[in-house]
Amino acid sequence: MTDPLPPGLYVVATPIGNLGDLSARAADTLRRADRILVEDTRVTGKLLAHIGAKVPMTRYDDHTADRERAIVAQLGTKAIALVSDAGTPLISDPGYRLVREARAAGHSVVTVPGPCAAIAALTVAGLPTDRFLFLGFLPAKAKARSDAIAEIASVRATLVIYESGPRLGETLGALRKQLGPRDAAVARELTKLHEECVTGTLAELTERYASVVPKGEIVIVVGPPAEAEAVSDRDLDRLLETAMARLSPSRAAAEVAEQLGIPRKRAYARALELSRE
Repeated sequence: MTDPLPPGLYVVATPIGNLGDLSARAADTLRRADRILVEDTRVTGKLLAHIGAKVPMTRYDDHTADRERAIVAQLGTKAIALVSDAGTPLISDPGYRLVREARAAGHSVVTVPGPCAAIAALTVAGLPTDRFLFLGFLPAKAKARSDAIAEIASVRATLVIYESGPRLGETLGALRKQLGPRDAAVARELTKLHEECVTGTLAELTERYASVVPKGEIVIVVGPPAEAEAVSDRDLDRLLETAMARLSPSRAAAEVAEQLGIPRKRAYARALELSRE
């Protein structure tokens, strides 16, 4: 007879596609748990059937995350596993409040690490991995998305973003507009049969996916900003004057700022001064 798990909360990573990526320890934990918290019983049910586990499941997602108190009350006597539909729980999924409450109540919290789409994408994108910032899903509305991108535009780190197929082209366009000519990658269907990772500049990827709606789970990886070279006022004025011969000051400033890799505020302030002279 299999020994029961010690009481506590077990945060268990599950495959993001290929079932072969489920670790032996994760499978053993799920088989021995008293209950499993899941996003979708149908999704996790298939995984449990694959490993021959018959364990009660309880739904836990954004709509039921107010159940923390009731769950924590059971952790003194029950081993409860937390999983997401795919990958590592808490990464763009609910759960951190449950972990916090469990720890505050003095219960054991155990991690059973494994697959994570963000990390998997970083390993195949060919972009710097010494420092990265995970952003999850950007806001769907244009203004909120623009504000979110502006907030991290100057961060010297590789950016990792989750996105859906229907929104991919629009999101890439927003990134290109605000971040300039950075190297990037679009990783799709990682670990699955049709896995692919397409690399290029943000401009090239924006063009590629402007009219193409890819299927599957998608991770966008954007390289850090290039080391900024000092741009003289003379060079800035020269380019602004040329651009303003055919564009408004604001559009000319945006174009030149992207070309030189300088803050748009600096280019726009100088464009306004030139327009008054």
